[in-house]
Amino acid sequence: MRHFETKLNPNQHNVVGTSIKHDSAVAQVTGRAHYVDDTPVPADCLYAYPVMSTITCGRIQKIDTRVALNCPGVVKILSADDIPGKKDIGPIFPGDVLLAEQDISYHGQPILLMVATSYEVARKAARLVQVEYLKADPLLDIQQAIASKDWVRPPQTFVRGDIDQGFASAPHRLQGELSIGGQEHFYLEGQVALTAPTDDGGIFVKSSTQHPTEVQHLVAEVLGKPFNAVTVEMRRMGGGFGGKETQAAPWAVLAALATYHTGKACKVRLARADDFRLTGKRHPFFNTYDVAFDDNGIVKAVDMVLNGYCGYSPDLSDSIVDRAMFHADNSYFYENVRITGNRCRANTVSHTAYRGFGGPQGMIMAEAMMDDIARYLGKDPLDVRMANLYQPGRDVTPYHQPVEQFIVDDMMHRLMDQAHYHQRRKALRAFNTKSPVVKRGIALTPVKFGISFTAQHLNQAGALVHVYTDGSIHLNHGGTEMGQGLNIKVAQVVAQVFGVDVSQIGISATRTDKVPNTSPTAASSGSDLNGMAALDAATKIKQRLIDFLVTQHSVDAGDIHFINGKVTVGKQHFSFKEVANAAYMNRISLSANGYYSTPKIHFDAEKGAGRPFFYFSHGVALTEVELDTLTGENSITRVDILHDVGHSLNPAIDIGQIEGGFIQGMGWLTTEDLQWNAAGELTSFGPATYKIPAIGDTPAEFNVQLFDSENPEFTVFRSKAVGEPPFMLANSVWCALRDALASVTDYRFAPQLNTPATPERLLNAVTQAQQWLRQHHEEVNHAE
Repeated sequence: MRHFETKLNPNQHNVVGTSIKHDSAVAQVTGRAHYVDDTPVPADCLYAYPVMSTITCGRIQKIDTRVALNCPGVVKILSADDIPGKKDIGPIFPGDVLLAEQDISYHGQPILLMVATSYEVARKAARLVQVEYLKADPLLDIQQAIASKDWVRPPQTFVRGDIDQGFASAPHRLQGELSIGGQEHFYLEGQVALTAPTDDGGIFVKSSTQHPTEVQHLVAEVLGKPFNAVTVEMRRMGGGFGGKETQAAPWAVLAALATYHTGKACKVRLARADDFRLTGKRHPFFNTYDVAFDDNGIVKAVDMVLNGYCGYSPDLSDSIVDRAMFHADNSYFYENVRITGNRCRANTVSHTAYRGFGGPQGMIMAEAMMDDIARYLGKDPLDVRMANLYQPGRDVTPYHQPVEQFIVDDMMHRLMDQAHYHQRRKALRAFNTKSPVVKRGIALTPVKFGISFTAQHLNQAGALVHVYTDGSIHLNHGGTEMGQGLNIKVAQVVAQVFGVDVSQIGISATRTDKVPNTSPTAASSGSDLNGMAALDAATKIKQRLIDFLVTQHSVDAGDIHFINGKVTVGKQHFSFKEVANAAYMNRISLSANGYYSTPKIHFDAEKGAGRPFFYFSHGVALTEVELDTLTGENSITRVDILHDVGHSLNPAIDIGQIEGGFIQGMGWLTTEDLQWNAAGELTSFGPATYKIPAIGDTPAEFNVQLFDSENPEFTVFRSKAVGEPPFMLANSVWCALRDALASVTDYRFAPQLNTPATPERLLNAVTQAQQWLRQHHEEVNHAE
């Protein structure tokens, strides 16, 4: 491996580790940032819109397009018969048909593509197509799928230790179950794509996608063209959160199909309600656990089953359920363990990637168990959590990867002391004793999140760096910017290498003809992969400059320093511009490709063993809530977070990611309630029926600190990923609400609380707690 300098010298010019504003911040707040839908279109540009099924399950009997074709402005109606190449665009496994031919598998499934001279005409004409169906009963209940073993992919199991012996030897045993809701991505910029023909018979695509290479490949395969005939460009997205990893591809492919048949540019943009209906969500899950433990609450055996509600096709569900299984331990050691993951089929849109990628749905089960064990034993849940943390000698995960960094205990103790956990716990219990209606709850929960794509081949990245003779620098990499600050972080890495100000780095749109064969920007790997690739490219050019200067000035390489836009060569000083120009005049290449692949990772799926993750990111959150037991209404009064990002590349960007991730996780667990009716039609398809957190839902007191701890693994400047791990810090909100509910029973019982914990579900849980308390009193009185 090429030698990289990944540690910062405090005596040198350091761009990395500095809080620098997002490169698009000013453009975004002033409305000058351009997105796909802002792109000027040719005068003859066409618009396309899908014709959607009006049933959930069945077969197409007859299609009548006569009325639609007679609409002024309608140019063409395309069907599956008009596809020259592949008709299935499943990203890994087949099952995602572009346009339905006979079978309908979910409500709203695209059947035809209406092509017209305007967006309004295309959308209205699509509704005029008459389709006759032979209806069938849809499969919508996950329990029915489990009972019939109706899977979109085969089950998987991790086993470590002797689970039967663990259960037999432990003095205590509990069972529990949890229904976990999905989540709509609700990106501000919806699904959109613009395609145009090129003069050499190719297709140029602008797509709001996290995975330009996948869009390139699918457009080419559907049109029967080689990959080099399709170029995909992506400058920025208005949010993605996983919802544009695979879900952006159909709309780009459909637009390209219209361009193929008409020879004209074409745009596809989904209306918000249809975006809700036609794109996958975070997977709902139904999970169960059976846990054995000793008198101190230390887990001796766990048997857990995770059932992902996948929808009608595999999409990414195999890897998503895998990651749920990988994170069902969270930060806790299970002495003997079996974890089974099922991928359940249902007649809904195929669910897909979402921030955390299944990790949250697995991790919450670990927290549910810790809470339930604590209530059973009459202990503080925090004590049970800390007793079960990974530590030397108790350090192997259920999938046999050793845990090598033990910082969660230190982080939890530090946050406990800084946020005065024990004093607040005491005050809170006193308050609840005197308050018959409003109850307060508090919880401190950890996060241990594995960083790497679990599909090993995706852990690679490329970058392209040019140095121009005026000292300005051009940067292109395979990652995509969706607001998370990836571009500015990678620019900081390049600026650090050359010792220049970050303003000298020009960042261009991600394009498949500049950096090929890219991985999606997902799995929290954007900075890790693309930062290292850019570091490789910049280091190659810098080494050429050093070699040139050594030859020109007869100095040692150690006497050459790139600092503050200057290059010191022995006792001489030059501007970076002067050095770049001199190198060019001496025919030194000032352009380089960079490449990086993540080392150490491997996993044997059949054995359920290996090292799927390069390292783990950690965090801890302490949340306090108030709950009105008469209405179920609740509020978050204070949140304290301590999060591990290694050596931060950009502290301000990282803190923003932590705050945003926590709030998004809070929404998933409290207010974002997806609902389908009995016919399988999504009924929560807009902000009137689907509530994401607003500014008023932000905790009244919200404290975030970075835990500065060098990444022990060789990452870009020893930083750690920050995109997904903070999302799961919101588990503390759910646990704090359960703590408030437990106060109704004097902390002896916490009722089941399915997610999202809406006021209705909380009110039902209050009723459960009150019924338990009455029954408990009756049993005590009867015994006396």
